Amino acid sequence: MHLTDIREKLAARPDLTRHLAQVKEQMATCIQCGTCSGSCPNAGFMDMTPRRMWRAVLTDRVDMVFSSQTFMLCASCYVCTLRCPRGLPLTDAMAELKQVAFALDLDRFRRSTRFYRAFMDNIRQYGRVRETEMMARYFLAVKDPRVPMSYTGMGIKLMAKHKLHPHFPTLGPGRLGPLFERATQQQEQ
Repeated sequence: MHLTDIREKLAARPDLTRHLAQVKEQMATCIQCGTCSGSCPNAGFMDMTPRRMWRAVLTDRVDMVFSSQTFMLCASCYVCTLRCPRGLPLTDAMAELKQVAFALDLDRFRRSTRFYRAFMDNIRQYGRVRETEMMARYFLAVKDPRVPMSYTGMGIKLMAKHKLHPHFPTLGPGRLGPLFERATQQQEQ
């Protein structure tokens, strides 16, 4: 996606622009020491280190930020937040960037977005994850017949070891509904 496309999508969504401004404000006191990059267990898999990501955020390089996989690979382990000498909420800022990317529905993150939604809808409905149904919903949402085929080998291995079952007991339909509604209300504030 081109810079103009991202900027146009952001211009149409002032709520997302506010989220990005909030992330920039949180990172305003970053001293670019690199402790976050050195602490991150996933930094080796990222196309841009967290330190470079924060620099891009501070300099309003939305093209660089949203063309990177860095924030999507954040494991939310909070090691960077704990070790940051400035005490910045780095993991929370990464989560904000994920939410903005999901809301923008960028092509680059479409599969991740579909997986996240299938996962959360499954938990909302059953109170726990029903793997087979969740993956079926994910495959239907992705609308690419190659995706299910890429998981076939793993599915067979999991079923052979009795790690994947078609049905599990549930907490009851809708029992977690109020929790999700409250979380949604807090996110909107």
